[in-house]
Formats: sequence, C-alpha cells, structure tokens
Amino acid sequence: MESILHFFENIDPVMGALIATTFTWLLTAAGASLVFFFKGMNRALFDGMLGFTGGVMIAASFWSLLAPAIEMSEGEGFQKAMPAAVGFSLGALFLFGLDKLVPHLHINFDRNKAEGPDTNWRRTTLLVLAITLHNIPEGLAIGVLFGGVAAGIEGASVGAAVALAIGIGIQNFPEGIAVSMPLRRQGVSRFKSFWYGQLSAIVEPIAGVVGALAVMQIEPILPYALAFAAGAMIYVVVEEVVPETQQDRYTDVASLGLIGGFVVMMLLDVGLG
Repeated sequence: MESILHFFENIDPVMGALIATTFTWLLTAAGASLVFFFKGMNRALFDGMLGFTGGVMIAASFWSLLAPAIEMSEGEGFQKAMPAAVGFSLGALFLFGLDKLVPHLHINFDRNKAEGPDTNWRRTTLLVLAITLHNIPEGLAIGVLFGGVAAGIEGASVGAAVALAIGIGIQNFPEGIAVSMPLRRQGVSRFKSFWYGQLSAIVEPIAGVVGALAVMQIEPILPYALAFAAGAMIYVVVEEVVPETQQDRYTDVASLGLIGGFVVMMLLDVGLG
C-alpha cells in the first residue's frame, strides 16, 4: 500500500485522478464480466451487494468528503459548517434535477416505473442511464480530492483520495453485476450485457478529471466541491440504492450489507487518509 501512495504522490494530480477513476471503471467492467460465466445471481447475494454499495457511499460521504470540507473551512460554529451545508444541498439538488431531466430505470423496477421524461427508449438504455447518473458524483469526488492535493490545500491528502478510489472501486464491482445480470436474464447477449454494464461507469474518469481541474483552477471551491459530491451521493443512496434493496424478502441481508460497506469504507479512509 505504501508503494501505491508513493506512486500517486509523485505524479501529476490530474493524471492521478484519471488513473484512480479508470481503476473504478475497470472494477465495474470486472463485475460486468461475470455475465460471461453466469446468467443470473442469487437474489439475497444481489441485495446484499447493493446494500454494501450504499454503505460505502454513505461512509465516503462523511469520512472522505463532508468531514474534510468542514475541517478546511474558515470561521467557527455555523460559519465553519456553512460551505459544507451549501455544497451538500447543491449536490443533492443537482442529482434531483438530473433525475427529472434524464429518462432512466432503476435496477429492480418494472419498465412502467421508469423515471424522468416519457420516452420509448429500451429498458437496456434506461438501466444504463440510471447507473451512469449514480456514477457521476463518485468520479467527481475522487477528482476533487486529487485537485485539492494539487492546490496544496490543508485537509486534502493523497491517502484520502486513494482510499476513496479503493472504496468506490470495491462497490463498483457489484454495480457492474447489477446492470449486466438483469440484461442477460432478459435475453440480451453476453457481450452486449457486459458492454452495457461496463459502459455505465465510463463517466467516472471524465467526472474525475473535470473535478480535479475545477478545484485546481478555483481553490476556494474545494469545501463546496467536496460537500457537493457528498450531497449527490447521499441523494443516490436514498433515492435509488435503498429502494432497490427493498423490492424482495431479503431486506435484512441488504441492511447488513450496508453496515458492512460503511465499516469497510470507514476503515479505508481512517487507515489511509
């Protein structure tokens, strides 16, 4: 692990953001690749992995994003927390807006429950768009942390950025499965199911580079940007991840998965950050 941190400490932070988010994308592809070996997955395991994803996102939102955003803000009391509060609210509103503007379908829901504007797009496209929306704040969060390191802002560290990338990468693995497996069960070919599964995370490297460049150009926005990513991720957990785990009888498994994901991300951030 020390060699990994040393590597990221000695390269351009924008390149570091690109490499880290490419890693998270590749783990999504790895999860999607299971469709070449299996046509379906045990529903209890599936819900447990979705819960784990939610736990990682909640923990990352606090330990990797909100806490550093508050720590690096100036002032005391309400004044110190205000940038995080503003950024968090804007992040949630941003995802709320995308939710209304982009047609999409959550994983465990029927086609007639698609959200956003009415469209004749196929279920495949709607599923991919749902996970793509989910991945935007994840890539952005990693990029923002690397941008803060480049700007030399106290509270932003390579260790925290790497920990976040590892945590998001781990939870991206089941995300790849979550897109590819339902498509395969619907009769889509193995290759197309894999292709759509990995495609859902291609937005992460783009968002990562954009986030890093934005913070490097405008250093004072870092607390707002960190909290923005946190708000967007919490919105995704509440609006998408948790409801998807409550569609079957394995709700307890999903809840335990969420606790496990939170613990893993907390240990990663505190241990490396």
